Amino acid sequence: MPRTARASVGDLCYHVINRGNARATVFHKDGDYQAFLDLIAAGCDRLPMRVLGFCLMPNHFHLILRPHEDGDLSRWMQWLLTTHVRRYHKHHRTLGGGHIWQGRFKAFPIELDEHLLAVVRYVERNPKRANLVSAAQDWRWSSLRWRQRSAQPWLPWLAKLPIDLPAHWTRRVNQAESEAELAAIHRSLKRGTPFGSETWTTKAATQLGLESTLRARGRPRKAVE
Repeated sequence: MPRTARASVGDLCYHVINRGNARATVFHKDGDYQAFLDLIAAGCDRLPMRVLGFCLMPNHFHLILRPHEDGDLSRWMQWLLTTHVRRYHKHHRTLGGGHIWQGRFKAFPIELDEHLLAVVRYVERNPKRANLVSAAQDWRWSSLRWRQRSAQPWLPWLAKLPIDLPAHWTRRVNQAESEAELAAIHRSLKRGTPFGSETWTTKAATQLGLESTLRARGRPRKAVE
């Protein structure tokens, strides 16, 4: 039987997240945040990657990435995290001090429509949701702040989204999501389920070998006799 064709990674984008080991703080000061952004820039020079959005939080990060080729996501993220851990230990003088991140990053594919906008909003709203700032755009380490500074593109690696942002985007990001919106994204984050319409999600899961993420967890119910 012929193998099922796999979707081209270049046609997908991914919500990528990783947390500090045991949820420990990773970014202790402005210099730590900036160093990580510098590594993203270096990573994009080393292996081209479209970074559609990001948010660095004290003990975790979110990236929205759109790779060019199959395999780029894993290679790019492996270099980013490995290089960051080496530099972290050297800077903080904790060489041999153990793991910084909780393990391998998590990623789930996103449909390139309003579902992508929902994820970008979720990512860029993180600092306000966590009460770190009163307005999401005030957080220095998020793509939202720099979308408003297109005349000063000091982040040349921040790529244009493949779909247009709605008008008054910043205002929309600052508005709270509904419980249903949050639940849908959290479900994908927890299980790695593709995030999109029902038809697209089923197709993407099949093409990418993620069918198990669609199945309900827990022990199957016993049949009633």
